[in-house]
Amino acid sequence: MKSIEQIDHENDTKSLISSFVKLIGLPELTKKVNFKRRSVISLTMIVSWLASVHFARLSLFRAKDDRHFSVRTARNVLNDGRINWQKLLCLIAARLIACLKPVIDKRRRLAFIVDDTLMARACSKKTELLAKVYDHDKHEYLTGYRGLTLGWSDGNTFLPVNFALMSAKNKKNMIGSAPVTQDERFIAGKRRMQAQRKMNDVTIELINQAVRLGVEAKYVLFDSWFTSPRMFWILKKLGLNGLGMINKSSKIYYVYRQRHYDIKGLYNRLAASKMTKKNHYLYASVVSAQYHGHEFPLKVVFVSKRGSKSSYLVLATTQIKLRPEEIIQLYGRRWQIETYFKTAKQYLALNQSQIQSYDGQCGYLAVTAITYDLLAWQERQSTDDKTMGDLFYLMNDSLPDIKFVDALVYLISALKKVAFAVSEKINELINDFIAQLPSCIQSELKEAA
Repeated sequence: MKSIEQIDHENDTKSLISSFVKLIGLPELTKKVNFKRRSVISLTMIVSWLASVHFARLSLFRAKDDRHFSVRTARNVLNDGRINWQKLLCLIAARLIACLKPVIDKRRRLAFIVDDTLMARACSKKTELLAKVYDHDKHEYLTGYRGLTLGWSDGNTFLPVNFALMSAKNKKNMIGSAPVTQDERFIAGKRRMQAQRKMNDVTIELINQAVRLGVEAKYVLFDSWFTSPRMFWILKKLGLNGLGMINKSSKIYYVYRQRHYDIKGLYNRLAASKMTKKNHYLYASVVSAQYHGHEFPLKVVFVSKRGSKSSYLVLATTQIKLRPEEIIQLYGRRWQIETYFKTAKQYLALNQSQIQSYDGQCGYLAVTAITYDLLAWQERQSTDDKTMGDLFYLMNDSLPDIKFVDALVYLISALKKVAFAVSEKINELINDFIAQLPSCIQSELKEAA
């Protein structure tokens, strides 16, 4: 990580947050997300303060009160089940994308990126909708949630666009308290019911909401967890091209030259045809996929797995006009969401919320994503290559370096004040100390005093 620079007045945290709020028109957007508190404290003030708390690396229990409201007021706003945090994040992302659009090359392929991350809550028991979730890295069940995230990317900038805090549908896996409400006539009930549905269904809901609120993209990138003929078909009906990694399942078949093959069988068929392997990939072919009687073309690319000669990965997309190299390059953009998860957890405490209310946790996730949007915008505006870590530390308030001479003046002045209450001996010690200093420092001390 690069050395941390001192913050000047222009890069002050509060001024940057204020300029970001004006850029996206946050006061106007908060009127559209069902914020109905009768108070002089606006949602804009709360979100701005929460962003500064994130940059200060403080929890809500250690944060200091704002001069306009207390920490308790901020917690009450987060726990307000009427606020549509998902819509707020979508609207902010749409505004930022509109600001970026004039500088984005028209040849760029704008894409949604979908993935989920484990949000462990090991010490919680009474937290609402807390469940046992499977950790794919440790291959064991942990207590917590799955943070489903929909992001947007133009190849340079990644912005979190929408989210859902996923729990478990099976009551046997439920550990925390039951949902406070399941009435889907209200926002609080809708997101609680959403948390207990299948993740692929919720993914479609998040994409639909983002598109409806003005977020533009042509592709959806996802890993093998979300990939299926059903997902490809639904996205195609929405006017989007899916691009993901395919599992080597023996239960799903594809039609190639009027014969049905699973992925392994298709690879063996292409290998047996003595098709020449390319430099960047092994084989590529257009097949037909089926879902509920609907048949549609799918371009499949076999890529050698790094570090293994005998193994391979399989990418597929409904945009059959893309060349194999373009498919590989576009799928590589999916890694940006993994970078987002790491940055948000490491610097913005994404998985360290101590809130027990489900509504409060959704609000906390939304503010964390908004804070990341601010960092992403600053990264886009920077002329030098700052990392997200650099930008995070630059957003923190830091004291300016004090000059050595000034420090000596402060020290000597303090000692002289004490001298009258103690004895004249301290004056002698101070004079002896000054006499031992170099003459250049002695002259500067006289001028500074």
